[in-house]
Amino acid sequence: MERVEGAEVGAETVTRSGTVVLLDGGMGQELIRRSGRTPTPLWSTQMMLDQPELVRDLHLDFIRAGARVITLNTYTATPQRLGLAGAGELIETVHTAAAKAARDAIALSGETGIKVAACLPPLVATYRPDVAPGYEVSLESYRTLVALQAPHVDIVLCEAMSSCDEARAAATAALESELPVWVALTVKDDQSSTLRSGEPLADAVTLLESLGVSAILLNCSAPEAIGESVPTLLTSTLPVGAYANGFTSVAALQPGGTVSELKARQDLGPEQYAALALGWVTAGISIVGGCCEVGPAHIACLAERLKAGGYSIESSLTA
Repeated sequence: MERVEGAEVGAETVTRSGTVVLLDGGMGQELIRRSGRTPTPLWSTQMMLDQPELVRDLHLDFIRAGARVITLNTYTATPQRLGLAGAGELIETVHTAAAKAARDAIALSGETGIKVAACLPPLVATYRPDVAPGYEVSLESYRTLVALQAPHVDIVLCEAMSSCDEARAAATAALESELPVWVALTVKDDQSSTLRSGEPLADAVTLLESLGVSAILLNCSAPEAIGESVPTLLTSTLPVGAYANGFTSVAALQPGGTVSELKARQDLGPEQYAALALGWVTAGISIVGGCCEVGPAHIACLAERLKAGGYSIESSLTA
């Protein structure tokens, strides 16, 4: 199936005439560095309660770096994770604070056209579809998150989906919002173009197209694994994107663990990351950004490289 210029996506008409949507980078690791705190399983959620100004300022730094879409800092604020921590009653407070931090950052930037993306993450643990709740439970949990986030955002972003069932539940709930829905899948780092569940990436692409999402992305995987998977992603007629992580390996991270168990790569500075991401754009993707260990300096360098390459950086792909 070939990619189509000017293809209809819901109510939007997509153009690929050198326009790229630039996302922000990862929040968690950067917040750990800026706060000086020891990370906990709910580290980013705790920031919303104790130091929301750090979250606001990091959003602002990503905007100043060139990001046109910023994502709510709610990755660990799921019913399951909060419940396991005995903090289930805080879910509305955390989401309200996250929305305020994002909107305050946009106001402080003085820029127009910046969009906010909701965050529908894995409900229990990243990279571990084996511990995800069943489809019906997942669907209801994602509906809860959509109800909390949709009034404050422009896009619903489902992130780090590790299996077709996980992606289907998140996307189904997100589509009920009637907002544009982007689904980001995480693939194995062995460059096999399979989801963390072992399912072929091609199957997930077919599923998401059938559901009617607005864009399909890859995220929170090694850049090399994403590069290997881009050709499969490009078989879709939908806009596609990618944003990689900067970990040496994710094997050490277990459910209930923290990112302190993972190590950052030393060969993936801003210039190296920008070169890899620019290669994906050259291949045909139209949405790009960064995930864990990709900070404002990486996004700034990527923005510079995109502009130098003649790309127009926008917050949407609408004509």
